[in-house]
Amino acid sequence: MMLSPRLERSRVILRWLLVLAYLIAGTAHLTIPAPFLKITPPWVPFPAGIIFVTGICEIAGAVALLRPRWRWWAGVMLAAYALCVYPANIKHASDQLLVAGQIHSLWYHVPRLLFQPVIIWWALFAGHVTSWPFAGRSLAPAPSPTGE
Repeated sequence: MMLSPRLERSRVILRWLLVLAYLIAGTAHLTIPAPFLKITPPWVPFPAGIIFVTGICEIAGAVALLRPRWRWWAGVMLAAYALCVYPANIKHASDQLLVAGQIHSLWYHVPRLLFQPVIIWWALFAGHVTSWPFAGRSLAPAPSPTGE
């Protein structure tokens, strides 16, 4: 179902913001992995390798969101990714780790934890997986503009 032009513009803006966020986060995972290693739960095997792979996934997902042919899958995979990193956010909150020289309080962690479902929705919306709550939902990939 096609949304109004205003909502489609919103989807495009949200997509670009998500692309930018994932490009920045992916680059940070690759160039400064130490903060991410600190919040990785101890049960995660090969944490340095996982941090590297997650950086690659974030960058790949961001690039894929820009390609109409890959957009639906990018939205699904980035939503799944955001769900999978939730344990690290929980660990970060529970440990009250030092980040940028300051102990983050619950004023930082609670909104961050509550925002994670929004990030999951955001990836699905940006990837044309769903138009909910604006126009119901779709579970199948959108047809390619080239008919592929």
